[in-house]
Amino acid sequence: MAIPLVLVLLPLGLLFLLSGLVVNTVQAVLFLTIRPFSKRLYRQINVFLAELLWLQLIWLVDWWAGVKVQVYADPETWKVMGKEHALLISNHRSDIDWLVGWILAQRSGCLGSAIAIMKKSSKFLPVIGWSMWFAEYLFLERSWAKDEKTLKSGLQRLKDFPRSFWLALFVEGTRFTPAKLLAAQEYAVSQGLTAPRNVLIPRTKGFVSAVSIMRDFVPAIYDTTVIIPEDSPKPTMLRILQGQSSVVHVRIKRHSMSDMPNSDEDVSKWCKDIFVAKDALLDRHITTGTFDEEIIPIGRPVKSLMVVLSWSCLLLYGAHRFLQWTQLLSTWKGVILFATGLAMVTAVMHVFIMFSQAERSSSAKAARDRVKRD
Repeated sequence: MAIPLVLVLLPLGLLFLLSGLVVNTVQAVLFLTIRPFSKRLYRQINVFLAELLWLQLIWLVDWWAGVKVQVYADPETWKVMGKEHALLISNHRSDIDWLVGWILAQRSGCLGSAIAIMKKSSKFLPVIGWSMWFAEYLFLERSWAKDEKTLKSGLQRLKDFPRSFWLALFVEGTRFTPAKLLAAQEYAVSQGLTAPRNVLIPRTKGFVSAVSIMRDFVPAIYDTTVIIPEDSPKPTMLRILQGQSSVVHVRIKRHSMSDMPNSDEDVSKWCKDIFVAKDALLDRHITTGTFDEEIIPIGRPVKSLMVVLSWSCLLLYGAHRFLQWTQLLSTWKGVILFATGLAMVTAVMHVFIMFSQAERSSSAKAARDRVKRD
């Protein structure tokens, strides 16, 4: 790891991990003391706590790296976003698609109540995974036999959620890579389907279950299409931490849940048709560099900046008082212990970066096996 990156990871890592541990501790106390008596109150407080943590990552994108998220949507869709429960489906193009979703949620006023369906290993990540667990994210093993019960029970629990929430679902089931595209194309040809060019074939079982359970209390589905323009570098967590800017284009289309078909088979076909249309939409974007909808200005709010500054001042004061009280740096043993702590912070941040890139390395053979299995 390059020295300049280490120098970036140390202060940013300390800020995120220490503030995250404070948030996690409060979440754990509330989970044990308030949730057994009032799940509604626990959720309302936890929405605020989660936002205190997630806003730091929003700050990284907005202010540190200056990544520009350009949103295309009709004004009616944008006007209701954040004011209603919604199931959000999206293609999965980059390492930071989940962060793009958080940015949209933050601009819509529902960052703390944004929920996603994640792979099970995510919940074991220090701070970020633990906070997702407290925030009622749904963690799956990517095996329908194991996940069906977990998914359905998790969706049922959202019926009485006290705030407008988004549930994000990447129906492709994995991140887009050339190897996975090749596997999807081979599978499509073998099944007599239209071979995709810019998306993977959606895995619809989870989507069908979500629509079946949520159609009574979730009024909308947000069909989101994400693409990185050809002339922009692909954003990754590593590049964002290094302060490298990029551009992301996001197109949002609202569909009323009441317009969804009734049968599971037709719901599955609806999802597949959406991705066929999404594939053609991405073809046009690659040619023109834009979507047809109106560009919605989303700005760069100062809220995330104020949260980061507040956490920084609080933790700097706390660290100063702690070092003054313990005199940790006055002995060689203390210095070694302090250096070990900094090394651990760097290592954890490195794990975060590697975790965000974990799906990039799938071989073509592994991708083909996965498509056949799904």
